[in-house]
Amino acid sequence: MGLSYIRPGRFRRAVLAVLVGFTSSLGAGHAQDDGLGYRYTPMLPNSNWRVHDRNRPQPPKASPGKGLDRPPDGAIVLFDGTDFSQWEKAFADDADTTIDAKLIEDGAFNILKTGWIRTKRHFRDFQFHVEWATPEKADGTNLDWGNSGVFFHGQYELQILESYENKVYADGMAGAIYGQTPPSANAARRPGRWQSFDVAFIAPRFDGEKLLSPAYITVRWNGVLVHERTEIMGSTRHLTFPNYRYFESTGPIVLQPHRSAVRFRNIWIKPLETGEKNE
Repeated sequence: MGLSYIRPGRFRRAVLAVLVGFTSSLGAGHAQDDGLGYRYTPMLPNSNWRVHDRNRPQPPKASPGKGLDRPPDGAIVLFDGTDFSQWEKAFADDADTTIDAKLIEDGAFNILKTGWIRTKRHFRDFQFHVEWATPEKADGTNLDWGNSGVFFHGQYELQILESYENKVYADGMAGAIYGQTPPSANAARRPGRWQSFDVAFIAPRFDGEKLLSPAYITVRWNGVLVHERTEIMGSTRHLTFPNYRYFESTGPIVLQPHRSAVRFRNIWIKPLETGEKNE
């Protein structure tokens, strides 16, 4: 939630900047500490709502589908429950970025045990599938329970959170483009049960540092369409306005730990053929 993946050399400075900014807002007496949102954050463009607006309506409940998809022909299996050969540690303290296969339990892994991980390969436009499960019982506050995220290109977060029983600000719930756009419906399953995201991601295009076209994302959450070609306004930020800060049209998939024992399994990706190099 709320922290864009930054290349290793910049990561600690970025974390410090976010923490300092958040602490300052608390000291100024602006922040709401109940996890339900804020009243002082910037207005989103072409919208009536602020970033993490506490008054933004919650999406209606929707009944999730019953099945989970299997990889189509041409897909690259990123995790099948046997090894981490497609992944590496995102922020290793030493040169060894290998992830220990002993962390795999019953064909899945706990993101708190692996820490930040990213794909070794980079991708441009793609179809993506991931299955995830939040802890059955709360393991933190409403902002912590089930908190994780999938960062496309290491920049643009699709939020994971326990959202069946747990309420936070609308653009911070599961299925949200974090800090930007809530899902159109809440398709959450009960905590502890396996859920899925099926994503079509179209990368932003740049001419040097000039944005030619933004990223777009389509998401099915447990089979329910919750984003249809939703524009991504920029790299994920917390408490402030997103913007495009890294002028690249390819990047890794990054999985985020955030104080909760979220599990992952059955992850695959299929590059979309657009006539451009996908890595």
